[in-house]
Amino acid sequence: MLHVVHHADYMAPQPTRGTFKFDKYYLVMEALRASGAPVTEHAPEPMPREWLEAMHDPDYVDEVFRAEVPRDKERRIGFPVTERIRDRVRHTNGGTWLAAMLAKQYGYAANSAAGSHHALADTGAGYCVFNDLAVASNRLIAEGASSRILIVDLDVHQGDGTASLTAGREDIFTLSLHAEKNFPVRKARSSLDVGLPDGVDDDGYMATLDMHLPDTIARFAPDLVLYQAGVDPHANDKLGRLSLSDEGLVKRDRFVVHQARKSGLPIASALGGGYGDDQSEVAARHAKSMLAMAAENVLYSSLPARLGAK
Repeated sequence: MLHVVHHADYMAPQPTRGTFKFDKYYLVMEALRASGAPVTEHAPEPMPREWLEAMHDPDYVDEVFRAEVPRDKERRIGFPVTERIRDRVRHTNGGTWLAAMLAKQYGYAANSAAGSHHALADTGAGYCVFNDLAVASNRLIAEGASSRILIVDLDVHQGDGTASLTAGREDIFTLSLHAEKNFPVRKARSSLDVGLPDGVDDDGYMATLDMHLPDTIARFAPDLVLYQAGVDPHANDKLGRLSLSDEGLVKRDRFVVHQARKSGLPIASALGGGYGDDQSEVAARHAKSMLAMAAENVLYSSLPARLGAK
């Protein structure tokens, strides 16, 4: 069973400026519904303003809530921040928090959007407005739902915003595997960064992941894993520089869930990046990713997820 968080507000009209398209968020759900796999959909509540302000500059949060983000910040984000975008990002941030709570109950759950790892304290960037990974992690820990969170970021781009927002925290560990020569040009410092050379294939990628993920889980000892499961390391991705195949992405995703669940850890995924001229093709990769992770989780159905902090 795949437990997936989705909301109608995840869709938004085509921006009047910029090239980003929101089509894939609808197409992902269409692919999941057409797959024939058992899927249960859960609708999130919008993330409360105070939880967004706990990680982002309140002045910036106010700009987003008023839909009056300065043009220079909108250029950095990549599209205008309208009222529809405001409502969207509040729900996608709430969606990652809800996916984490569902993972604590079912072992694994997915948010069908988000993974907005470039958003910084006082501005968005790289198609990201608010950083759901940092916001949800902070809320989960502050509410006592978790005490130590590992954020595994396997998007092709470094999670610079997440690294910056959680820097210095002993209760959040950020692991980022990314194409070293890709965006952002100026990298932040994650708890552990692994920059990959252009063209890394399935075998090279998996060897690197196997070298770092199990050891990170053992050393940091989290009670929850948040997984930024971008599919842009794919060889055909428009903005990627790596060379993973369809099978390589599935192997990657099942490996991440396997490492978490064999240790009794709940794991929640956020959609992350995936870019191409054919939005249906990109959406199919995301759907296949979530279904693969749900299938891996089934292997551990008799192993309860840790409940985390009380």
